[in-house]
Amino acid sequence: MMLALNGDEAVAYAVKQSNVDVIAAFPITPQTIIVEKLSEYVANGELKAYYACAESEHSAISMIVGASAAGARTFTATSANGLALMHEILYIVSSLRLPVVMAIVNRALSGPINIHTDHGDSMAERDACWIQIYCEDAQEAYDTVIQAFRIGENHKVLLPVMVMLDGFLISHTTQNVDVLEDEKVSNFVKHRIPAEIEVFGKKVPLTLNPENEVPLTFGPLDLWDYYFEHKRQQEDAMEKSREVIRKVHDEYAKISGRSYGNGFIETYNMDSAEYAFICLSSTAGTVKSLIDKLISKGDDKLGLVRIRTFRPFPYEELPKALEGVKGVAVLDRSGAFGAMGGPVYNEVRSALYDSDVHPFINGYIYGLGGRDMTMEMLKSIYDDLVETVKSGKPKRKIEFVGVRE
Repeated sequence: MMLALNGDEAVAYAVKQSNVDVIAAFPITPQTIIVEKLSEYVANGELKAYYACAESEHSAISMIVGASAAGARTFTATSANGLALMHEILYIVSSLRLPVVMAIVNRALSGPINIHTDHGDSMAERDACWIQIYCEDAQEAYDTVIQAFRIGENHKVLLPVMVMLDGFLISHTTQNVDVLEDEKVSNFVKHRIPAEIEVFGKKVPLTLNPENEVPLTFGPLDLWDYYFEHKRQQEDAMEKSREVIRKVHDEYAKISGRSYGNGFIETYNMDSAEYAFICLSSTAGTVKSLIDKLISKGDDKLGLVRIRTFRPFPYEELPKALEGVKGVAVLDRSGAFGAMGGPVYNEVRSALYDSDVHPFINGYIYGLGGRDMTMEMLKSIYDDLVETVKSGKPKRKIEFVGVRE
């Protein structure tokens, strides 16, 4: 069924279909539509879930911790300063191995106060041990939220999942979204089944439940004697999530007819490409338009690699996608204060370091605070990249695109 939905509405619709038990949230622009729609669904009986309107984002994620620890399927959403206010609890969620799903409508962090998009908010949490998936449009946001519940709740993973969509550019832009039947989504996500652990020779559900045969404690004091081992287990779970992300993506493709590359990266015109752009989220659509325009003029040398899953980072997939490429332009929509380049740029360079693929790599920071990235600006980056390859001199400084110097 085709519906006209903006990105926020698409996320809310996916949550409505996903057998969620508990929602706790605090409204913040440009995420507010998500929780408004969910409150409507609960109020009119379309969604049988407990909805808690918290007094802050810190309180919202704290409520989610309790509900998820008790075995509920949980969801929340936020943006920018709200995500920053959750920072302390995000690490608790992942360390307690709670498969929370949270939509992040990317927005610039204050100050100065700005309500438009960049990725500084979610990039600040890239080491909080949450799986992070960046969406290009409303359709992908809908599809990815549904997949996120299956990914996080898999017993090999048991990690929280962030689903990112660009503020206003996706969240408030209406497009045709092909939604699945309620029953089909319900059968795909099913209901959450908590993992079991063995305690004193007895298997019990990993939940806070007074009826458990053996009592469990969540969040105990964890000093030097065990803390390191628990962090190592989280890293192991993140690595195991790679197989699960790919499997869930492929299974969803069978019931929906939609896929996004291999679940980690999506490529565009890379078969003939000598140069490539690497980016996240909605900017990929503008890059594709530029590529199409260049092809119409006889230039098929530019391709795109869109990183969809940023955590775990696709360090194996990237070198394969970039084989034969002479130059790469990495686009970051977040700052890099004091670093050699933005977060995506540094991850890409690191992923290629030990590979046999060594193109020239230029890093470009753009679009902070919601500033447009136009096709003309992208064409100037392409020209700059070609010139870098011809000169044989890679750039060692951060390039800022679209800023008044």
